[in-house]
Amino acid sequence: MASLRKRTQAPKPGNSKIVSRKRSRSKQEGADDYSDTRCEKCGSGQYPSELLLCDKCDCGFHLFCLRPVLVAVPKGRWFCPSCSNLQNPTNLSLVQTKIVDFFRIQRSSQPPEKLTPESRKKRRRTGGLVMSKRRRKLLPFIPTEDPVRRLEQMASLATALNATGTEFSNELVYIPSMAPRSANCSALERDGMQVMSKDDSETLSLCKNMMERGEWPPLMVVFDPREGFTVEADRCIRDLTIITEYIGDVDFLKNREHDDGDSMMTLLTATDPSKSLVICPDKRSNIARFVNGINNHIPGGKKKQNVKCLRFDVNGECRVLLIASRDIRKGERLYYDYNGYENEYPTEHFV
Repeated sequence: MASLRKRTQAPKPGNSKIVSRKRSRSKQEGADDYSDTRCEKCGSGQYPSELLLCDKCDCGFHLFCLRPVLVAVPKGRWFCPSCSNLQNPTNLSLVQTKIVDFFRIQRSSQPPEKLTPESRKKRRRTGGLVMSKRRRKLLPFIPTEDPVRRLEQMASLATALNATGTEFSNELVYIPSMAPRSANCSALERDGMQVMSKDDSETLSLCKNMMERGEWPPLMVVFDPREGFTVEADRCIRDLTIITEYIGDVDFLKNREHDDGDSMMTLLTATDPSKSLVICPDKRSNIARFVNGINNHIPGGKKKQNVKCLRFDVNGECRVLLIASRDIRKGERLYYDYNGYENEYPTEHFV
């Protein structure tokens, strides 16, 4: 099978076509020879197969020297940090109507429901000693009570989506030219898939319904010069809280063998490889796309992990959820292990 760039199965960085593709283009245009190109970050001309040239200034950069690190050659034209507009992404205006329209939030004439201590306890689904004796249940997120702060949280996500040219979606997307919804059958999973319990299914539905009303998870998307867009907790988040569902276009794995995207997520690993599915968030996605991965090659990498990626059978279909793996403090950045299954995603250069 050809090399893929999935968050659960991807090749080591390094594509022999990177510089040669740029050089052939330049030679056709009568430009200079790039055989002496050096990385603007480290000054080395070593690893030429991992040198990427800016389409505007023609400066060279190692994939692993860039911040955020690139694990694969980007599709289409690429601009270095100095030439890119991601240096200072334009924040979306905090106009409520714009936010509501952007995320297609259901408009209601009724005032938002006031959370009582009883309803708050119900939403958290705490069970005391019962939880310690039985399987622990997933918890719904607790939205920020301040509506202005919720708008700021949503605006931060809208800013990141706009900057990356991504359309918002909070449901898996099935495109006619890709995999049909009927292909998403959890019974095809090679080693079987965990069936989501009735209680957890209700919790997931509760989270979806809250988001449709504009009650969002307490998360902020921020831009970091080293890590790119990343996600921070805007209030304390308890262990086992549903953070979000991993969203994007659903396609057959075989159709993505030569895909340059670096954010594909395994949805279904079928016994018949031709029926395996992936989630591709490059065109449509949600906040899951901006949750960063840990470095699997340094001692402290695992300590940063506070989110886990789990696949479930939900009513016969495969779904991927990001769930808090421990209590998360306010202001703490969210990280999970991109190598949760196949252990082949190249994370050695992650911050």
